[in-house]
Amino acid sequence: MSDALAQSAPLAQLLARLRDSEARWQSLRSTLPVDLASQVRPGPLDETGWTLLARNGAAAAKLRQSLPRLQAHLATAGWQELPIRVKVHVSQTG
Repeated sequence: MSDALAQSAPLAQLLARLRDSEARWQSLRSTLPVDLASQVRPGPLDETGWTLLARNGAAAAKLRQSLPRLQAHLATAGWQELPIRVKVHVSQTG
């Protein structure tokens, strides 16, 4: 699998974006209240921004209120400045 990723530029780029999204999330996670952080997952990252996925509307609203603080944290941590999008994403398990 790692050989396939190394040989395919689009797959390597996708993997890099997934890793970047997860690393950004790990940087931010500790800045959120534990109850809120448990309701959020990192989502897609592309050249137009980064998406955070909230499990419900209330978590999404609270996250949107925190965006200026979250973006400031990422900037001081040295991350490239990108807009953060918040979307509600209810996982379908069962």
